[in-house]
Amino acid sequence: MRKINLGDILVLKKGHPCGENKWEVTRIGADVKLKCLGCDRIVMIDRPTLNKRIKKVINLDD
Repeated sequence: MRKINLGDILVLKKGHPCGENKWEVTRIGADVKLKCLGCDRIVMIDRPTLNKRIKKVINLDD
């Protein structure tokens, strides 16, 4: 399981229909709220599904 923090950028395996595959984490809980960096669409996804779909985590704190 990967450590995800607020404000991190996630690169997912599949792209969004707008063409972007980078998402910003805006809320963390049982579900994770993500904002598409291409079209600003907001989606909520459960943690187990998200962990399967993550390709890379870009930490902005580092």
